[in-house]
Amino acid sequence: MPLHSTPALTTPTVIVYESSFEGWLSAVFYVYEHKLQNQPYLQLIDSNDYQPSLIDTATYVAVDENKAQRVLTKLNTLLGRSGMRQILWGFLSEKAEIGSILFKVVKYALDYPNRQVLQDLGNLSVLELSQTVKSVGREKHRMEAFVRFEHTTEDIYFARVEPDFNVLPLIGEHFRQRYQDQQWAIYDIKRGYGIFYDQSKAVNNKPAELQTIVDVADEVLLNPSSLHSEQEKQYQKFWQGYFANVNIKERKNPRLHRQYLPQRYWKYLTEKQVLPNAEHLSQSR
Repeated sequence: MPLHSTPALTTPTVIVYESSFEGWLSAVFYVYEHKLQNQPYLQLIDSNDYQPSLIDTATYVAVDENKAQRVLTKLNTLLGRSGMRQILWGFLSEKAEIGSILFKVVKYALDYPNRQVLQDLGNLSVLELSQTVKSVGREKHRMEAFVRFEHTTEDIYFARVEPDFNVLPLIGEHFRQRYQDQQWAIYDIKRGYGIFYDQSKAVNNKPAELQTIVDVADEVLLNPSSLHSEQEKQYQKFWQGYFANVNIKERKNPRLHRQYLPQRYWKYLTEKQVLPNAEHLSQSR
């Protein structure tokens, strides 16, 4: 009687990288350095997302700035500025398995250097990246439109945000160019960091460089109204009053309103902090 053997399970090759773009680039270098690029179940996973299991053995790759720069230079040559924008925006999506998806796209580009791989939407990884980039782009534009600064007693305009994707690196330049004459900060509560613009460091009418901030007092995040300047208090009262009275009840369309202004943004919008029919705001017409 013939014996039938059970096919051996293939152990996934898991590369865990530090949670940064440089960390992912370092992991890409490691894969090619150790000739792992053709492993059938290769995965590149962010250290924040990795969950150890019994069937895989993970290799942790530390950030190596020199190796990361070499990969970045190669990809710039291969994909150009537009292609690198897609890679970066895809990475900032923080989607599950994005490290592996991006690697598959990079490998495709390296295997076929003369092909316009990012236009090949028949490739599932390229298609996934394209859709992800569109989602990140929409979030970027919404953040640029819906950020609400609040003037503090320290003469800093401060805004809190919680974007779905890590778009803070993408919106900083938008605000740096538009608000060069004042100090402001935008803080991502979800990710625990922010960007700060110090107007006093501008030189010869050239905007100052943006700074990264991580240490923000809990009071600023949980109870920002305690730090509002008198100017801000008056402004909010005026704006809320305007918003409450400009609406025409008969023309309200909540569904359309939520389509253009998703509800997840409301808690940081000045005009949404009070009920539209608040007694102290409503005025007879």
